[in-house]
Amino acid sequence: MTKLKNIKVVVSDLDGTLLNPQHTISDYTKSIFQELYNQGYLIVVATGRHHLDAMAIIETLKIPVYLVSSNGGRIHSPNQEELFAFNLDSDVVKAALNIEIDPDVTVVLFKENVWQTNKWNERLNSFQAELKYRPELVDYKTIEDFKAIKIFFSCDNHEKLVKVRDAVLANSSEHLHHAFSLPTCLEFMDKSVDKAAAISKVLEKEGFVMEQAVSFGDGFNDLQMLSATGKGLIMGNAPSILKDALPDLEVIKTNAEDGVAKYIASRILDKELASS
Repeated sequence: MTKLKNIKVVVSDLDGTLLNPQHTISDYTKSIFQELYNQGYLIVVATGRHHLDAMAIIETLKIPVYLVSSNGGRIHSPNQEELFAFNLDSDVVKAALNIEIDPDVTVVLFKENVWQTNKWNERLNSFQAELKYRPELVDYKTIEDFKAIKIFFSCDNHEKLVKVRDAVLANSSEHLHHAFSLPTCLEFMDKSVDKAAAISKVLEKEGFVMEQAVSFGDGFNDLQMLSATGKGLIMGNAPSILKDALPDLEVIKTNAEDGVAKYIASRILDKELASS
């Protein structure tokens, strides 16, 4: 394969992308990213996860990495200095939650140090090997401070989340935009916040432009990022609705196959593919 030219920045989502189905980074992927760093590439992880949760994961790479978290709500430097922070106003969140929510739907508010949720959800908890970012059970009818980094809904029934989306947008469409990071995960952020906007801030700080970046993603919260970078790659395990929305973008191997690392090895580092 022809080596990509003029790429100086590598940007990757976490879940379904850099992380394998066990929610960890494989040793092979770690070795490829360490070589990227050694060769002078800027590395950015852009995730919907909270920064405390994501930091525990990217620390396993053992290289300096910029972190865009909460879909652009936070930016942290490689030394974990907070460079950008945006919170949804309490009244906006309260209005968004002033709807009838199916009891099967888990509701989460991403706060600075905890995530407030209406019920314990074992599947969500399984995404954290260690609870660096702890849950707090709350009754949304009794709390007063609704200020949050983002609003998150989870349910195994996608159609129930579609109903939540429609109801929230009917109340707050002028303030919020949404994304299905997975068919089972619905997220709401401020209209000014997304991964692409945050990545652009990082690149400007480091003296690069979006055309010099390659990005990898698998969810609808990656759509702007994949569209805005010089080269966007869709994971083979991404839902067909994302692939259909970006028909001109290349689809690569799945996260179970170390798709990100293998693409980087062959098209950026120009190496013979190693087995994972």
